[in-house]
Amino acid sequence: MKIVIAIVSIALFSSSASRLQAQIVNGIAVIVNDAIITQDDALNYAAQAWPLLERQYAQQPEILTQKKRDALTEAIEKLVENKLILYEFKTAGYNLPESYIDQIITDRIQRQFGDRVRLTKSLQAQGVTYETFRQEIRDQFIIEQMRRKNLVYDLIISPFKIEHYYETHQEEFKLDDQVKLRMIFLDKSKHGENTEKLAREIRGKLEAGVSFAEMASVYSDGSQGTQGGDWGWVERKVLRPELASMAFSLKAGERSGAIEQPEGYYLMLVEEARTAHIKPLSEVRNEIEKAALAQERARLNKKWIDRLRAKSFIRYFLPVSN
Repeated sequence: MKIVIAIVSIALFSSSASRLQAQIVNGIAVIVNDAIITQDDALNYAAQAWPLLERQYAQQPEILTQKKRDALTEAIEKLVENKLILYEFKTAGYNLPESYIDQIITDRIQRQFGDRVRLTKSLQAQGVTYETFRQEIRDQFIIEQMRRKNLVYDLIISPFKIEHYYETHQEEFKLDDQVKLRMIFLDKSKHGENTEKLAREIRGKLEAGVSFAEMASVYSDGSQGTQGGDWGWVERKVLRPELASMAFSLKAGERSGAIEQPEGYYLMLVEEARTAHIKPLSEVRNEIEKAALAQERARLNKKWIDRLRAKSFIRYFLPVSN
């Protein structure tokens, strides 16, 4: 396999794909056998992940830039992988009746657009031709079927392997002390000088037998108010220290008094409590099996793609991180 990496200077990381495309002249990103992946192909594919990254790292510009570089690298490798699969399909002599693709498109039109007129308008709005749309559908179908043919999808993870993973990864399933918590929060900025009085009134009604969940639904300003103040099972680290100290001092069924904090008052009910423990295998068996299946499929996919790479010509014109 020949790999030549030539680093080019390119403005990769503006805040939108359209601005990016305006800053560069489209060129070759990678050659894979007889196919070309353009810079626009790579950038458009990577840009799908950028809105989420921009929200997550809006206050960390250096990290955002690196995350976008990583997304571009992943996009390039994914596109290379797709081209390798398509080339394998073409050179292996497989046959795909075009009538089959026509039927897939007809089904998609009915499901997503209703009729061909709406499809045409949607493609025009995106600046995509029908021929390009059809080719994308065809490629997607081929790639999916080639994966099914070359990868084992009905894998079985043995009980022994699941049990061995559980025994050797106990830390992953460890839970600290937990309480099943309900909480009422009264916001001082909303109730002003009446906040303390309201907290006393609520406490009085609770002592009189009114349910905590009902009072939380009516009075709590917290985000869980509409759920009756239900926080579910929480560990100590979830709460600020002064609230955690009170919550974990309560026994199951006990309530706190009104706890004053700078922003408001809190009232808590601990419905249940449990000490630190390891989740039982019965509770995490499905979780382990799903993770093991995903890991094995990823291993088989890499092995298959590596075989395709070994007999292919690949030349990179964009930088690829190691």
